[in-house]
Amino acid sequence: MSTKAFSSLIIIALVVLIGSQSFYIVKETERAIKLQFGELIDADVEPGIDFKVPFVDVIKRFDARVLTLDTQPSRFLTSGKKYVIVDSYAKWRIKDVRAYYEASSGDRTRATALLENLVNKGLRDEIAARTLHEVVSGERDQLMTQLTASLNLETQKELGIEVLDVRVKAIDLPDELSQSVYNRMSAERSREAREHRSQGKELAEGIEADAERQRTVIEAEAYREAEQIKGEGDAESSRIYAKAYSGDPEFYSFTRSLKAYTETFQGNDVLLLDPKSDFFRYLNDAKGK
Repeated sequence: MSTKAFSSLIIIALVVLIGSQSFYIVKETERAIKLQFGELIDADVEPGIDFKVPFVDVIKRFDARVLTLDTQPSRFLTSGKKYVIVDSYAKWRIKDVRAYYEASSGDRTRATALLENLVNKGLRDEIAARTLHEVVSGERDQLMTQLTASLNLETQKELGIEVLDVRVKAIDLPDELSQSVYNRMSAERSREAREHRSQGKELAEGIEADAERQRTVIEAEAYREAEQIKGEGDAESSRIYAKAYSGDPEFYSFTRSLKAYTETFQGNDVLLLDPKSDFFRYLNDAKGK
């Protein structure tokens, strides 16, 4: 290769290199800053394609999307001097690029480490102000809301990071506390079970007593109505008999005697009676005729 051709290749390579270093692209999902000889001259570079001075200006890009910090489980002390092991995570994104760069030099690993320290500090303060019951169940949502608000103010000021949400994935007890808590919960559930059984027995006895009272009242009322109807029936029967008797006393006596004969002779083979007694009056009259 001739010297002229070689020189041309070098010139072309330099042009391509300088051209590639003269333009930069910032995506919509990125935040960027411009440095000039290591000095920050623009902390809010707009997304798009733009020109920079080759080998003088340096563009540093950072992910502007919502990111997740998954913290390591840590031990915290409640107001009742009980330890809990909390596993949490935080949702965050870059809010102030200048503050973010100055705090972490643009190193995401360093930024997440600083953020994790602040999250743990906030959790420690919030948990220390609450009892074990409040941390585990009673005020967890309130704890997360307060922690997110206070942490967001601190991280924006110190790290240029906006904390969108902090959530607890799990709250566990140390092994030395698990058994004592289990025993206490078991005793509490046993006490509640005894109370429920006692209340149920008392309620059942009340229902049975009320049912027995209602049964007695219903039976008494039914007996009274039955006696009343029976009395009315007897009175009506007596009235009918009296009316029939007054209409034809002889015929009435005759039918009564026939009924008496039927009831007397039914099922009896032998009867010792005086044939001339008044009981056989109609039979004797029929024989005479």
